[in-house]
Amino acid sequence: MEQKKIDRINFLAKKKREKGLTPSEALEQQNLRKEYIESYKRSLVSQLESITVLEKDGTKHKLKKREENNK
Repeated sequence: MEQKKIDRINFLAKKKREKGLTPSEALEQQNLRKEYIESYKRSLVSQLESITVLEKDGTKHKLKKREENNK
């Protein structure tokens, strides 16, 4: 996510605490937060997919993605 958008999220959070937000600003904040969370999730998944586990016997393997129905 662009730093400009993160700065806007922070600005809106501060304004909400101090003065409150207009309905359009509240909607903008909600949309920016959703975008930030999705970006964070993609980054985390990418990091997890690059992890290699080294077993005691010396074998290596990538982390396996958990099936959706086994949460």
